[in-house]
Amino acid sequence: MNLCSILLVFLLSFSSGNTTYIANGKASYYADRMQGQRTASGERYDKTQLTAAHPTLPFNTFVEVTNLANGKSVIVKINDRMPKGSRIIDLSRAAAKEIDMIRAGVGKVTLKEVNPMEEQQEVPFAVSEAKPDKTN
Repeated sequence: MNLCSILLVFLLSFSSGNTTYIANGKASYYADRMQGQRTASGERYDKTQLTAAHPTLPFNTFVEVTNLANGKSVIVKINDRMPKGSRIIDLSRAAAKEIDMIRAGVGKVTLKEVNPMEEQQEVPFAVSEAKPDKTN
């Protein structure tokens, strides 16, 4: 190994590990005939749930999908696989409906991996201070 390779390995080994997946491409959604079929994760497909298929992301990864035509977003859980090809994600019917993609059938989207726990904690908790009772 040369010095540059050693330095690169060293730097990568100390990186934060918080790499976020981001991708742009085409999305589609599952046909209704898939309702109740087993997904690659073993769950049954439910068109009313916010789920999706992706070729490589681990199961139970949460991804924010933004429709580039209208800016609408939805967060889905990856629970199925799809072949690599012209699309980057297959959404459940409910997820496609959330971003107004039903009529078009296919749309250009941006995917961004998210941590659902961080999404919930963006709003700070309100803490009230107890005031002494001066009526006594």
